[in-house]
Amino acid sequence: MSAKWDDEGSVGSEKSERSKNAKRDLEPFIGMKVRRRASLHRDCKGDYLDVPSDPYLMKILSKQGDNKVLFADRVLKFTGSGKMKRRILLITDFAIYIIDPDSDLLKRRIALAAVDKLCLSKLSDDFFAIIIPSEYDCLMASTRKTEIVSVLVDATKSTSEYELEVAFSNRFEYHSAADTVKEVEFVKVEGGIKTRIGKKEIPQE
Repeated sequence: MSAKWDDEGSVGSEKSERSKNAKRDLEPFIGMKVRRRASLHRDCKGDYLDVPSDPYLMKILSKQGDNKVLFADRVLKFTGSGKMKRRILLITDFAIYIIDPDSDLLKRRIALAAVDKLCLSKLSDDFFAIIIPSEYDCLMASTRKTEIVSVLVDATKSTSEYELEVAFSNRFEYHSAADTVKEVEFVKVEGGIKTRIGKKEIPQE
């Protein structure tokens, strides 16, 4: 990338361009969330797993007719029973892929068009929920949450006529299974954030 001149007439490096990109990626979070200082200045790489060099991941994508990887990294996913599982999260311009890294098996494919919104707290934790009304939702945790949310918002905007909603609340619900609703609550305590995940009782009609 060639050097660019800034408003003061001095030469700006590639870092200036990356800063602009980082600022654009943070737009869904401006004024809404307490962010870690590190996340405000972190460069966004997108593919942290070098997917093209992994024949198993490429085979999964090719079977679905996908090849443009917007994001790839390892995350923690919460199961319906509340256990944490290590998973690979792939985001393309059409879908979200959740893959078991031990078996290289595709556990779930979610079309971007099926995603209704993303739920996050207003605090500096790693949790985010992907809400899919036609199926069941997905709660995950990643230190690259900011980038994941930005990629999903941009991908949805570029392939459809609507902008994906990003909802911020220190307490939100998600369907861990079709018939199970869980509530996630975030509380700021001394030295960090305390997260509670509990099953919500649904009143019988």
